[in-house]
Amino acid sequence: MKVVVLCSGGMDSVTALHWARREHTVHAAVSFDYGSKHNPRELPFAAEHAAQLGVRHETVPLRFMDRLFASGLLASGGDIPEGHYEAANMKQTVVPFRNAIMLSIAAGFAESSEAEGLVIAAHSGDHAIYPDCREDFMRAMGEAMRLGTYAGVQLLRPFIALNKGEIATLGARLGVDFARTWSCYKGGAVHCGKCGTCVERREAFAQAGLTDPTIYAATDPLPQKPI
Repeated sequence: MKVVVLCSGGMDSVTALHWARREHTVHAAVSFDYGSKHNPRELPFAAEHAAQLGVRHETVPLRFMDRLFASGLLASGGDIPEGHYEAANMKQTVVPFRNAIMLSIAAGFAESSEAEGLVIAAHSGDHAIYPDCREDFMRAMGEAMRLGTYAGVQLLRPFIALNKGEIATLGARLGVDFARTWSCYKGGAVHCGKCGTCVERREAFAQAGLTDPTIYAATDPLPQKPI
């Protein structure tokens, strides 16, 4: 199947790109510059992995989101919270309806490119905080894409039954260099080690039994999952 892959430059989406390159014909990898604090750190890795695989890479500017939307994740927002990625304070990092906007654009690009599928790296742990990662939303969005395109573009979610540790295991098997991926929402010189995405990243490598190649500013004991 000819597919387009959403690739932010994080470990999940980079693994999805490598997986899609093995399983399908990848027309392009698409990234979005929407004004997040960590966009400058992650987008170069998306471009790097696409180039490594010989895949076209497109970055779509969506800077209006930083100007019009309220979220701690955006450059215009407040501080990034620290703690477990399922803690209630991580709701501060939600960018309203972000995935719907990105999937809509990518679906239009996919159909224009005569692609039949759109790959997103959504996984089983994404639903806890983010409404536009949950199963009901993704199912409805996939149906809207199918009905709203002549090609009946399919939304492919190859990791939906996997947790992040299992994605790390798959990525290692696919030869992904995780040192060349970015997770930290703070977007500093190195991963902070304390924000929700850093905690999730650290947990993933531990669960997978893999050496974590990431440089962290802090490696305090991991917080407990909220009850």
